[in-house]
Amino acid sequence: MAEGLQKRFQNEVEKYRELQKDGQKAIRSRQQLEAQLTENNIVKDELEHLEPNANVFKLIGPALVKQDLVEAKQTVTKRIEYITNEIKRQEASLKDIEKKQETQRESIGKLQQQVQQVQVKAAIKS
Repeated sequence: MAEGLQKRFQNEVEKYRELQKDGQKAIRSRQQLEAQLTENNIVKDELEHLEPNANVFKLIGPALVKQDLVEAKQTVTKRIEYITNEIKRQEASLKDIEKKQETQRESIGKLQQQVQQVQVKAAIKS
């Protein structure tokens, strides 16, 4: 019985480690999105300061291609909306992972108590 309990305990710890990795991935992804959002907000702010007839260029591969100012503003605004929605999605995912981690910690704690009880009983019998 003790071996099976120990194996279950190890499996639960491994699941918890996987959840931690998933959480780290979600955090890194969110940080990248935050950086992109900041960059796009700076671009949007710069575009707002331009004259209506100003030349705007977009980098496509190695080439700069002329783009209409209104079109550039719309593109940046849509990109900001998309990134903002992705950040919200990442936050929801992170909260879900945190809930799963808490549940997993509780499960590990209960199993740890059971393992300790079995060890105490085994020590008493010896």
